[in-house]
Amino acid sequence: MFLNKYIYNYFLILFVLIPLSLIIGSAATMVNILLIDVSFIILLIYNKNFKFLKNKSLIYLLILYIYLIFNTSISIDYSQSAPRNLGFFRMIILFIAFNYFFHQKLFFDKMIKCWLIIFLIVTIDIFIEYSFGRNIFGYGELYGNRIVSFFKDEPIVGGYVNGFFLILVGFLLDKNSKYNYFFIILSIVLLVAIILTGERANSIKALLGISVLIILYKKIKFKYKLIFFTSLSIILISLLLNSSFLKLRFINQIKSSLGNESIYFKLYHSGFQVFKNYKVFGVGNKNYRIETCKQNYEEVVKNNNRYICTTHPHQIYFDFLSEHGLLGTFILMFIFYHLIFSKVKETYLKRNYLQLGSLIYLIFVFTPIIPSGAFFNNYTLTIFIINLSIFYSSGNNLNIFKNYY
Repeated sequence: MFLNKYIYNYFLILFVLIPLSLIIGSAATMVNILLIDVSFIILLIYNKNFKFLKNKSLIYLLILYIYLIFNTSISIDYSQSAPRNLGFFRMIILFIAFNYFFHQKLFFDKMIKCWLIIFLIVTIDIFIEYSFGRNIFGYGELYGNRIVSFFKDEPIVGGYVNGFFLILVGFLLDKNSKYNYFFIILSIVLLVAIILTGERANSIKALLGISVLIILYKKIKFKYKLIFFTSLSIILISLLLNSSFLKLRFINQIKSSLGNESIYFKLYHSGFQVFKNYKVFGVGNKNYRIETCKQNYEEVVKNNNRYICTTHPHQIYFDFLSEHGLLGTFILMFIFYHLIFSKVKETYLKRNYLQLGSLIYLIFVFTPIIPSGAFFNNYTLTIFIINLSIFYSSGNNLNIFKNYY
């Protein structure tokens, strides 16, 4: 069903604002998504359109929500886990809304072109801060050489750009071949921007992600792919040789992180210790900090727990195991297998590069060993759901409204 122009433009503005709300903060993101969700629910009720509820993928998301409610009930401090777990419902509605609006004429094209402008501005700002020590608003001194850009006091802009990187590139790949050169330039510029932030895990994932996407892209001859990778290699080597900061982050600190004294090894070990003490159900979502910070130093040494007091163990599998235990981790991975990994072959065969780009991002979220944020953190989860939503909505084979138009 097509919308009148006022409703169409209202939703388009809300979707365009999603990347901006992530920069402003969690409260702005929450308000933006809730506006989309409430408005969309009213639209569904008005149109009496609920046949999509039978879709299997949506049923898996609802099962995940039911599990998260259960996880709240077994958490060591339910007041911490309840807002995060119960709030997951807003992500389900957002997922449905993405699938619905993909079918509105030119909605996605306009949305992603606006996103492209936003990320070009952020990318320029990253280069400015890297060159002058401050971004265009004067942010940047707090973290030294680490790039914060518009995030002011959080060095997470590399993960932010990486979260939308393959969506933007995949979108251009699906367009006419006249975009090929722009796609190549954009890929290199965005990738270099991510690397300049010094965020190692996101840089590695972005580099691997764009490499896979280009290798799978059929409209560029092999010699041009070779030129792309050669040019990229020269640029990356030049950056590492000419920047003491990047050399420290990507060579020296990676070397030092490979031993048993690595801070990440200690964080992973701490996560495993929490899991050992709560094997079946885990401590509950957002309760890792409660468990690891409740004991004083003498108690930690006496019990040989080797906990590190922090918000999360900085790796997705230790995050799952410590906060969800064996049972919860099995449920989560079972659901994500059916939502994501079981769709790899058919997505590869379809050669829809917007869909393929978001799929590659989703797969690399589950990369072992490489550090990651807390999965159910509002910021991390929002970017994950955006990629999951675009993965489904952009494919005629997966869109949950495909049979109802």
